Amino acid sequence: MRSSNALRLAFALCVITSAVNLQAPYYAALAAHDGLGVAATSVAFAAYVLGILPVLILLGALPDRVGRRTLILTALCLCAIATALTLVAPGVVSLGVARLLMGIAAALTSISAPAYMLALFDTTDSRGPTNWVTASTSLGFGLGAAATSLFLLHEPSLTPPSLWGYLGMAGLALILLLGLKDAPGSVSPGAPFLRLPAYPAGSLPFGLAILLAWATVGVVIAVLPAILDRHELSVWSGFATLGICSGGVLFQPLARRLPSIASVRLGLFILPLAYAMLAWGALTGSLIGVLAGALAASSACYGFIYLGGLSGVLDAADGQHARASAGFFLMAYIGFSVPVVVTGVLVDRLGHASALTLFGVLLLVSVLAVSRHLGRQGSTQLKSVENDIAPGG
Repeated sequence: MRSSNALRLAFALCVITSAVNLQAPYYAALAAHDGLGVAATSVAFAAYVLGILPVLILLGALPDRVGRRTLILTALCLCAIATALTLVAPGVVSLGVARLLMGIAAALTSISAPAYMLALFDTTDSRGPTNWVTASTSLGFGLGAAATSLFLLHEPSLTPPSLWGYLGMAGLALILLLGLKDAPGSVSPGAPFLRLPAYPAGSLPFGLAILLAWATVGVVIAVLPAILDRHELSVWSGFATLGICSGGVLFQPLARRLPSIASVRLGLFILPLAYAMLAWGALTGSLIGVLAGALAASSACYGFIYLGGLSGVLDAADGQHARASAGFFLMAYIGFSVPVVVTGVLVDRLGHASALTLFGVLLLVSVLAVSRHLGRQGSTQLKSVENDIAPGG
């Protein structure tokens, strides 16, 4: 029964995140249809975070007040409405509104799903439940974009059939969730309505790591299609999105066996190397370079950093799982928006090569700083353990 309930929740999480990048492969076509440039689609892309931030910053107590299942159901409905909007009125403006709704949905999922899955497993070990959450969401982020690309390869469209297919999957997920009970005692109507994200001691470096990882993902999803369009490869951008989002699932079993700090540091080592391959492939029109770089980046972004970072944050949460996960995802989505908008503006003003190079340099410097901090934190924890087990300690 426990695994069946976890599977229902994981399917719902996968469907919710599938909506997020469903339109990504035809961003360039939407911009061309409206006579706009890369900066416009980058802003529409980042509207996602305008929906996320208020929920993550102010409404962390919602799972306690209304229940976790209620929030997941709400997220599913918002994603279905957003998808329907892009079907009825395709364009950059409707894309921005849709992504705003998807952002609210993603935030509701972020503050409720990790603790919900942990409760379904009824365990204090966060690694297993975290793996279910990260695997299902990682798959979802890439599957929607890949499904759209498959249809676009057959016939270009601003309303591909993948959007209709998504609405059917959302309905199925809704039915499965209706039979899933919330965790006993998880609803506390008297809980404070406002609850800020928390950063327990030792959790902030994990947040900074996921910020850098998802900034890279955001650039690939929002900026790369326009660059690939110069080489008539934009319809393949959905597979690049699949690679950078869902490929990380292949590496999560290894990440799960590593200590959180070691997992995140390995991901940070891989990240700038993978980005360099991605940028080179996009600028030269090498599809193999783009897809290989996307898979390598995914091993870091949705494998080692995502799983290791979220597990590390939950382990440090000291009972504040909802607030700690909200803090982690707040950092993630700041990375998923601000650097993307800035890079999109730089592409329009400086050109593709200069913008991607500047992003890469800043990424490398930031990765070195965060990795060094995590190394010092790991050494401190090791010394603390050694002192605890030393005779007379």
